[in-house]
Amino acid sequence: MVQVLHRPSDTSAFHANRAPERLDTIARINAIPVKKHPKPQMTFLTGAEAQALLDAVPTSTWTNRRDRAMLTLAIQTGLRLSEITSLQIASVHLGTAAHVACTGKGRKNRTTPLTSATTTALESYLRERVARPGQALFPGPHGQALSADAVQQRLALHVTRATTSCPGLASKHVTVHTLRHTAAMRFLEAGIDTAVIALWLGHESIDTTQKYLHADLALKERALARTTPPDTRPGRYQAPDALLAFLERL
Repeated sequence: MVQVLHRPSDTSAFHANRAPERLDTIARINAIPVKKHPKPQMTFLTGAEAQALLDAVPTSTWTNRRDRAMLTLAIQTGLRLSEITSLQIASVHLGTAAHVACTGKGRKNRTTPLTSATTTALESYLRERVARPGQALFPGPHGQALSADAVQQRLALHVTRATTSCPGLASKHVTVHTLRHTAAMRFLEAGIDTAVIALWLGHESIDTTQKYLHADLALKERALARTTPPDTRPGRYQAPDALLAFLERL
């Protein structure tokens, strides 16, 4: 027998018809608030960590050179994993007003500008890519588009390498979505309005972009600094030695 789950209002109406004498109990049950679970903390890379990741990708093989171009694009543009794997060679437009065109959620098309550094990396990559089969921008061995799992596995490999020079990466679970968060945080730190960031990332609502404001501790500290009374010493509070000694004795 298949049990059909109803919305709370539907359930209340159902039980009200079956047991009207229990309406008071039903109302009290429906009034119980749903338990809220804490949202996981957003993970993103600092500028130094992002650079360490790119520097850790070897350039000795075609596969690694492809990965370096792909990660450079991901960190700068903040494209989703599905958007990266669906890119074609024709999606990249270099030269004047360089940009990449992609199809995001809801089959909505958008274009994302490319920085000069990313443009240079893609120009070098595409000169070598032209000798490979298929039309996928980042292909596998036989010219087919990389799968989502393959991209994540390649990223994990390079993150492991990067921990040698940047140990802080070992404590972070880095995925392609982490690189998307990294791009958003870079824009936010540069003072770009959240409405522009929402357009850049292809968010349905600007409310989605607001989460980056809560994740940026440095941004909060700068905002706090603007409200500091003029006679207050700038910087973080440093407890005096006497206070620290007192706390250690507790």
